[in-house]
Amino acid sequence: MDLDVITKYSALHAKPGGLILQYGTAGFRTKAEHLDHVMFRMGLLAVLRSKQTKSTIGVMVTASHNPEEDNGVKLVDPLGEMLAPSWEEHATCLANAEEQDMQRVLIGIIEKEAVNLQQDAFVVIGRDTRPSSEKLSHSVIDGVTILRGQFHDYGLLTTPQLHYMVYCRNTSGQYGKATIEGYYQKLSKAFVELTKQASCSGDEYRTLKVDCANGIGALKLREMEHYFSQGLSVHVFNDGTKGKLNHLCGADFVKSHQKPPEGMEMKSNERCCSFDGDADRIVYYYRDADGHFHLIDGDKIATLISSFLKELLLEIGENLNIGVVQTAYANGSSTRYLEEVMKVPVYCTKTGVKHLHHKAQEFDIGIYFEANGHGTVLFSKVAEMKIKQLAKELEDNKRKVAKMLENIIDLFNQAAGDAISDMLVTEAILALKGLTIQQWDALYTDLPNRQLKVKLYRGLSEARC
Repeated sequence: MDLDVITKYSALHAKPGGLILQYGTAGFRTKAEHLDHVMFRMGLLAVLRSKQTKSTIGVMVTASHNPEEDNGVKLVDPLGEMLAPSWEEHATCLANAEEQDMQRVLIGIIEKEAVNLQQDAFVVIGRDTRPSSEKLSHSVIDGVTILRGQFHDYGLLTTPQLHYMVYCRNTSGQYGKATIEGYYQKLSKAFVELTKQASCSGDEYRTLKVDCANGIGALKLREMEHYFSQGLSVHVFNDGTKGKLNHLCGADFVKSHQKPPEGMEMKSNERCCSFDGDADRIVYYYRDADGHFHLIDGDKIATLISSFLKELLLEIGENLNIGVVQTAYANGSSTRYLEEVMKVPVYCTKTGVKHLHHKAQEFDIGIYFEANGHGTVLFSKVAEMKIKQLAKELEDNKRKVAKMLENIIDLFNQAAGDAISDMLVTEAILALKGLTIQQWDALYTDLPNRQLKVKLYRGLSEARC
């Protein structure tokens, strides 16, 4: 490793004096003009993490539901999960190091993590549709190449799709093909197979309005829709051709303001949903016959999924260990319904997807959703093998049910919460159960709640590195 060359190239991506940033659950996020040095340094860090884990590491350039003028970056660990906490600290120290301290900080990370610099490194990169994202992704590539790491630039991807690619590459293709077509085909095949079993096939079950927050989700949903059109027709709104990213639309806006996004006309009892800017969150909603708006957030999505999975397991007589993981933001009515009516245990963790994901890994089937609509379902290897075995061995209707469970496993993006995947899961379950959106909403009544944002301004002390 030529430290002098790194220092020389780092000067081309100079850090603004005095700027301090913190790597959190969502990585780094701030105004795009302040991020060039961060992107270069995260390219460096991704190479070191790849060498240490002997795995492909992902770098995603996105700021999710933040305004269009913001941007950000997050690293993706080997199985598509969030970056390990100890490396979050390294990311913060490296991003905040002044130019004269870069060599010291890099050497400190290498020594502390026992990184073998002779080990090959491979990094995959994705970006959202923000005007600043392409230039910033080139800064990531500069960081990767200066440390002689190999890379593949996927270009425009949703955040969950990049998580999926990392997972596929590090399981030698066992989880799926690490291509966008592989992603489309795996999820769509499972969805179409499931919806073939639905007795309800009218227009009310086959048509869905989707607000894509003027983000990457619109582009990818349009590319994908012909793969699953046999089972679902989607009408895309806020597709990025007119409005600004996340402005008066998207999952965060709908959840926070408890009203529909701009740019979408809603008729009574039409089923609608919204993604966030990088398509890892989803919320549903509708207007009733009296014009009242009804939000169906992550809690009710988790409840629908949990109920369906438990019913299928009961039908085949399989007693796999199911757990639902929530945060303190979850509506208390959902917790009571799951525990008292569905008899499904519920666990509460700290806010942040990494905490929910980690807890969900403790179960045969771990279901986690934040109220904001970010979540997925994890199946243990034992559960997957058992279900695949039953799909071959059982007879008649029980075999059919086991096959449905097998398709459900393929339909979830187990690497990360994924709005497209969760949308297809939800649509399949509603069709299979013959539920309207009003009937789904009526499973339980939410306790009154409102989400507010309060801006706090405070000084940040420099992290010790």
